[in-house]
Amino acid sequence: MSLHQTAPTTPASGTGRTTILGGALIALFLANLLNFFDRAIPAVVAEPIKIEFGLSDLQLGLITSAFTVVYAIAGLPLGRLADRAHRPKIIGAGLLVWSGLTAATGAAGNYLLFILARLGVGVGEASFTPAANSMIGDLYPADRRSRALGIFMLGLPMGLMLAYFTVGKIAESFDSWRAPFFVAAVPGVLLALVMFRMRDPERGGAEEVSATASEPVTQPIRKLLTIPTLRWLILAGLTFNFAAYAVNSFTVPLLMRQYELKLTSAAVVTGVIVGLTGLLGLLIGARYADRASATSPRARLMIGVVTSAVAAPLTALALMQNGGSVFLFTLLFALGWLLAYGFYISVYPAIHDIVVPRLRATATALFFAAMYLLGGFAGPVVVGGISDWFAERAAADAGVQEVTAFAGEGLNSALYLVPLTLALTAVFIYLATRTVGADSARMRASLTD
Repeated sequence: MSLHQTAPTTPASGTGRTTILGGALIALFLANLLNFFDRAIPAVVAEPIKIEFGLSDLQLGLITSAFTVVYAIAGLPLGRLADRAHRPKIIGAGLLVWSGLTAATGAAGNYLLFILARLGVGVGEASFTPAANSMIGDLYPADRRSRALGIFMLGLPMGLMLAYFTVGKIAESFDSWRAPFFVAAVPGVLLALVMFRMRDPERGGAEEVSATASEPVTQPIRKLLTIPTLRWLILAGLTFNFAAYAVNSFTVPLLMRQYELKLTSAAVVTGVIVGLTGLLGLLIGARYADRASATSPRARLMIGVVTSAVAAPLTALALMQNGGSVFLFTLLFALGWLLAYGFYISVYPAIHDIVVPRLRATATALFFAAMYLLGGFAGPVVVGGISDWFAERAAADAGVQEVTAFAGEGLNSALYLVPLTLALTAVFIYLATRTVGADSARMRASLTD
């Protein structure tokens, strides 16, 4: 089968269909887990990288931000490709690219080569999410989509948790921050072989009405941006990803500087905060989100409004510990981040509620372009730059030249942008609840035109 062939493949009903659905979802989940595991490695070993290459926090933030720029830009054409071509093969090719370049990252001899390798990883990973989200939308009907996407998105916290729990130990065992990059490359190649053998589901096959319209869509991006709900969700994604990437990039350094934890301990605590909580948030939240969707698309989005709104003050209270109790910092931040995961099980399914099947990969790519280009890029860079500024100001106030002693205080202050952007996320999701009903009805009506 060529890359541009897409065939209906799932049986109409019965055990065979269940097996295919489960197998496809497990494979996509594992690919998502590897996606976030590979993505998290630089954050775990950030301090050793900073020391070896002599970096500032701004330069440290650019490691993540450079990745997100390419990820966002490459995602748009790859999303369009996923709306027309064989999606599992696109994912398989992406796995090979990002796994190979993850290994190349570990071999980088200087900061520039490290950044260039991460840019390549971004291209490979950009092929994955639009195609995967589109496939899930075609495999599962609306009333089961939050649970399916919740299982798929478990790859995010589990990938992060696995990275934060193991990467520090791998680095310490080999006495090198480079070792985890080589280890991470192997499973991606194996999973790529699985994806190359997977069949592509029929587009629109899970809709309650037949998705008969298959003619090419002219100016798809402009058409998508005419959907009011999608515009609000894009803004919510921007602010949420700002917070998420700031947290993922700087929590380990914060714990090492401000709470004086060793690398492995700081990584494990971060794994609890951003990983373990996600398991609970997605598993519990997805069930409630699907129940809410039976009432209305608005009810599902309201879960995201409430969870984001409560997460904001909890993360602010955690930062107020400012080097005091690591237990209270961990408890408060973990509770806040558990609730923050409500974003995924409310916002991601909403895209399927308002976009026709033949444009869903493109809509996901557009959504991710904004999330990563504006949010994911800005989070680490802005927080890193403000952290440097706060540290330099504190050093100047103390009348000393060396800023290292104030790096933890500066980073703690800069991270208050996290609760601020979570609060903005709640506002934008709420604004989306005001239009999602009409946009959802319009999408369903268009399938019968």
